Amino acid sequence: MKQISSINPFSGETLDTYEAFDLTALDSTLAAADQAQKMWQTTELSTRASVLRSLAKQLKAQRDTLARTATLEMGKTLASARAEVDKCAWACEYYADNGPAMLQSETVPSDDDAERIICYQPLGLVLAIMPWNFPYWQVFRFLAPALMAGNGAILKHASNVPGCAMAIEAICRDANVPENLFRSLLVSSKDADRLIEHPLIKAVTFTGSTNAGRKIASTAGKCLKKTVLELGGSDPYLVLDDADIDLAVEKCVTSRLLNNGQSCIAAKRFIVHDSLYGEFASAMAAAMNKKRVGDPLLEDTDIGPQAKQDLCDELTRQVNETIRLGAVLVSGGQSEGATYWPTVLGEVRPGMPAFDEELFGPVAALIRARDENEAISLANQSAFGLGSAVFTRDAARGRRVALALEAGACAVNDFVKSEPAMPFGGIKASGYGRELGPFGIREFTNIKAMLLR
Repeated sequence: MKQISSINPFSGETLDTYEAFDLTALDSTLAAADQAQKMWQTTELSTRASVLRSLAKQLKAQRDTLARTATLEMGKTLASARAEVDKCAWACEYYADNGPAMLQSETVPSDDDAERIICYQPLGLVLAIMPWNFPYWQVFRFLAPALMAGNGAILKHASNVPGCAMAIEAICRDANVPENLFRSLLVSSKDADRLIEHPLIKAVTFTGSTNAGRKIASTAGKCLKKTVLELGGSDPYLVLDDADIDLAVEKCVTSRLLNNGQSCIAAKRFIVHDSLYGEFASAMAAAMNKKRVGDPLLEDTDIGPQAKQDLCDELTRQVNETIRLGAVLVSGGQSEGATYWPTVLGEVRPGMPAFDEELFGPVAALIRARDENEAISLANQSAFGLGSAVFTRDAARGRRVALALEAGACAVNDFVKSEPAMPFGGIKASGYGRELGPFGIREFTNIKAMLLR
């Protein structure tokens, strides 16, 4: 049987090997999951909420072990990994507390004697194809609302985090999630189509690259299965002429370096008014240079490696090509093994990789803007539309600019983050559909209209 290896990106050490899922057992595995889901959808909402609270309890109890597994497998710092596990528990508790109300049937007023009702019913088994960068959060931000809504879940996780994938299945067992209601299948990306096309899979959620999202949407579309896609981003952060520079630098650096720079909603393009450009560039480079780079298992490390060597190689190519096309290396630019140092590129313009593409690593692209209108134009001159931010001392101006930015989310004087109560997703090449909040729990329901006379 095929083996899947888990490799530490910092040391290159093989951590463990796992047996890949035997696809000859796919029909029986999904049939068992389908039966579990059919039973689950008949359970009371209070029972589902109780299971989610049990999941949160187990996540908290096993926090340090789970965090260490994520750090070893994909290189995020221990502090970041612990925070990620905490956030998963938060999502479970949020949907346990609020999910039942979100799923209550609604009565529509009418002027005749008919009763009109909108109700939310589960779809069945939902396939989640998830990435490695937040190996727990990406799963639980889907799993908590999906379970609360009465669905079952099948996980195809990224091949470089098999330990995290199996840990999630173990957590579900420990929390007394009904047997087979959630299954984590270690299959390769080339076999994902077999999962998507299987008749017992009713819908698909995917987080990952835009190119992969197009392929998944195409396969699901041929089968007329609903998809939610959360794809790449090249998030613009606008620093206007009246911005608080210290605040802007602090928030921008924090966002750019989240998860070693490997976050779809991290700040990536920094569009700065001419009058502040030099000051901002110097301050940002100084702040980036202070970050400690090294072994993510050490508590004082700020930046660990990229999750895989090929990701570091691709980032190097993008930076080098951007410089070749006329950008300036303000600071950083070096790498060792899979580790890439925090880097600031100046004088970035459209047509350069750092402007046009997603840089999935700790590299900031600085772009000049003459005024507010040009800043907005440059921000929207992108195939992506996931997150965005604007820095200004004028609240009304901040609101106005935020509304003008083409993105699924915008922060004013802060950085974009996902949280259980707020919808999360993008537009354009960043995907469609929403996770989290009331919208997220209803994405994988049949919104049924009933007319009763």
